[in-house]
Amino acid sequence: MGLANGNKRLVLATDLDGTFLGGDDAQRAALYDWIEARRDEVSLVFVTGRDLPFVRALADQGVPRPDFVIGDVGTTIAGGEGIEPVPELELPIAQAWGNASERVRDLLRDEPGLTLQPTPFRYRMSYYYEPATLRPSAREKVEAAGFDCITSADIYFDVLPRGVSKGPTLIRLMEHFAVPRERVLVAGDTLNDLSLFRTPYAGVAVGNSEPALVAQVSGMPNVYLSPRPGAAGIADAIERHGFMTEGAL
Repeated sequence: MGLANGNKRLVLATDLDGTFLGGDDAQRAALYDWIEARRDEVSLVFVTGRDLPFVRALADQGVPRPDFVIGDVGTTIAGGEGIEPVPELELPIAQAWGNASERVRDLLRDEPGLTLQPTPFRYRMSYYYEPATLRPSAREKVEAAGFDCITSADIYFDVLPRGVSKGPTLIRLMEHFAVPRERVLVAGDTLNDLSLFRTPYAGVAVGNSEPALVAQVSGMPNVYLSPRPGAAGIADAIERHGFMTEGAL
């Protein structure tokens, strides 16, 4: 396992909910078994809005263990057997965020349609939002204060350090290990995956992707719109983008 092995044929950098965890039991099993049989040539990176306890629980339940995790919408980088944060890789993210959590909370305290998510955050603030009641002023305040804002799936409102999200963090990780761009495949299904598709890597928006994401990535030459959901869409793209090794999915 690991990204430092120059013999890796494929680095699969995938979102979890709706993507790597999407599809039916048979579709997930087919993809997971294919990956596990090829861990000497396939590396796995989870790129997710989820936190590390969630990912560790998945690995304990038999989901393929990732080599690295880009969690918390790009603000966490973790790896190793224990899936622990890697301070060396996280340093630019920590510096970009500073100690901004309380500042962001105060900034958005009186904004309607926002409910703070009950998860501890280190380098981001995340809310649930109501599309019908959220005001444009919420995003305007966030951006004027020097942060980035991402909404997705008509429910998630994430405040991130400026310039930090899934795609930029993945690029830094791949560059750190000198992974050639032609060996990377990204996969996602919601708007918080959009920055993944704005990287130079081959990509797949799986068949159950939210319409807002499909509208954004349609026409991007590096992105394949698979008709198949979740894990089946990833398997489809592995073949479509030419990453298939011996043994069909």
